[in-house]
Amino acid sequence: MNLFAISGLTKEYGEGDAKVVALNNISLPIPQGKLVAILGASGSGKSTLLNMLGCMDKPTAGEILFRGTDITAFGKRQMTGFRSENIGFVFQSYNLLPDLTALENVEFSTELAGLTRADAASALDAVGLSDRMHHYPAELSGGEQQRVSIARAIAKKPKVLLCDEPTGALDFKTGVMVLDVLIKIHQERNTSIVLITHNREIAKTAQIVITLRSGEVSSITENAEPLSAAEVAW
Repeated sequence: MNLFAISGLTKEYGEGDAKVVALNNISLPIPQGKLVAILGASGSGKSTLLNMLGCMDKPTAGEILFRGTDITAFGKRQMTGFRSENIGFVFQSYNLLPDLTALENVEFSTELAGLTRADAASALDAVGLSDRMHHYPAELSGGEQQRVSIARAIAKKPKVLLCDEPTGALDFKTGVMVLDVLIKIHQERNTSIVLITHNREIAKTAQIVITLRSGEVSSITENAEPLSAAEVAW
C-alpha cells in the first residue's frame, strides 16, 4: 500500500527569466511502513518535495495522494489539520523553546494535539532521554536536543515522520546516535519515515532510496539489506 502517490508534481518559483523550476513533473510512489531516503545535492528539489508531502506548500501542478486523498487540493485550514493529525517533522535545526525543559518542549506539542504529559514522557523515553527530561536546551548536547525534537515529533504518533537533514548540524558520532534513534522508531513503532539527505552513506540505511537531480527523479532503488546506524561511515 502506498502512503503517498505522487503524479506529475511540478513546483515553480518566480516568472519569466527569473523562473526557477524546483520540481519538474515528477511521479513516484512512497510505500507505507518504509524508511525512505530522498537523496540529492543542494538545489535538487529535496526540501521542496518534503514541504509538499508535509502540506507546508502547494505545487504549481500535479497531485499528491495521501492514502488516496488528494492533499494538494486542500485549503489552508485543511492543510493545517492534515499536518496536525498525520505528520511529525524533524528539521536540521532543533527549534526548541529555550525557557522550557525537554519535557515541557514535548508537552507543549502534545497539548496542541490533545495529548497528555504521559505521552510526552513516553516519547522522551523512546529516544533515550528519560533521565534528561527536566533539563533545559542549554543544558543538553546537540544530539540530545535533536532527540528532544524527535520526541516532540513522535509524541502524537504521526502516520509519517518527515526528516530534513536531521544529522546535518551534528558531528559524526552524534549523528550516528540520532540516526540510530530514527531507525529504532521505524522498526519498533512501524512508523513510516521520509528522510532528506545529501549523504549517500546515510541513504544506505533506508529501504528505498529516491535520488533527485535538478528537480527530477534520477533513480529509485531498493536496499535489500539496509545498513544499521553503526555500520554507516561518512
